[in-house]
Amino acid sequence: MKYFKLPDLGEGLPEAEIVEWHVKEGDQVKTDQILVSVETAKAIVEVPSPQDGVIAHLFGDAGDTIHTGEPLIEYASEEDEDTGTVVGKIPDADNSAQGDQFIIGAAPSTRAHQAVRTTPAVRALAKRLNVDLTGLQGSGRDGTVTPQDVEQAANMDRKHGRAEPLRGVRKQMAKTMAAAHAEVVPVTLCEDVDIDCWPEGTDVTMRLVNAIAGACKASPAMNTWFDGNTLSRRQHSKIHLGVAVDTDQGLFVPVLRDIGGRSSEDLRAGLDQMRADVKARTIPPKELQGATITLSNFGTIAGRYASPIVVPPQVAILGAGVIREQPVAVNGELKIHRVLPLSLTFDHRAATGGEAARFMREVLQILERKSFEESNG
Repeated sequence: MKYFKLPDLGEGLPEAEIVEWHVKEGDQVKTDQILVSVETAKAIVEVPSPQDGVIAHLFGDAGDTIHTGEPLIEYASEEDEDTGTVVGKIPDADNSAQGDQFIIGAAPSTRAHQAVRTTPAVRALAKRLNVDLTGLQGSGRDGTVTPQDVEQAANMDRKHGRAEPLRGVRKQMAKTMAAAHAEVVPVTLCEDVDIDCWPEGTDVTMRLVNAIAGACKASPAMNTWFDGNTLSRRQHSKIHLGVAVDTDQGLFVPVLRDIGGRSSEDLRAGLDQMRADVKARTIPPKELQGATITLSNFGTIAGRYASPIVVPPQVAILGAGVIREQPVAVNGELKIHRVLPLSLTFDHRAATGGEAARFMREVLQILERKSFEESNG
């Protein structure tokens, strides 16, 4: 027997969720034939077969999460050697008795993430009440799930409907936001910029990209990665901008590389291509990693100001709200101008208030100019 385990799908992604199997047990497959489509943190990836063979067993169903290095396929074969895959006996899930308790989990490498400690009687009760024990927090000794825990979960399902676990992009987004909340010391600085001088049809996103590039050069502390464990900063010579893209599946943040060294036309073409790839779910994982600062243009939907989330190791994110007409004072007179609200959140562990304020001031000055030519001049 041979086991094909989930390979590293790029940049050390730790897990993937099964979207669809393209084969079934008993099928004869060829090398490079697509076996399964899986969803990583941000993209859908098709996994090919590393060899010819007959499928003896599929590990997991659609919706299940598989960690890198865990088995995907078992091949029926008389050969002892495997080409490009990991060979060995795969231990069964550990359901052995520990006193009168059992540990319910998947493969051993995932048990730390989703193990549930309970008893046979409670397992039988959960089955009768149709309660999923996976992820249920136990109130008993050492986290043991009790009958009361199961009954409470069943009552919640009856009153409010069964909870739907987050999957794919939304699951990863939740993990990322929780980690950011735990690690970052955020401060948000808000300002308004008068853009009434902009000509009709101005590309707002590219103006913001251009302003961030200029501001990072004037205040490089914002174009930095910070390591909270070693309390060290890594300032970047190039500016790689993450651009938040909202989709029905969740939030994607593709990365525009070297925004300070490319033309606006080239950047616009690159952003359009990345957005198309995000919509088609074909964007490579590497195009979603490596941002040194982020832009969230939430004003294309709604909202004036916000407290955008800084995702480590980045230090800053600029949010742009809805452009609106409002009264402004111009040379002592009250006029109606178009105004763009901005919100800059920065990690105060890595940057001072002065550095953030100088960055914001530079953004304002660049955006207040009439055209790209003036802002680049």
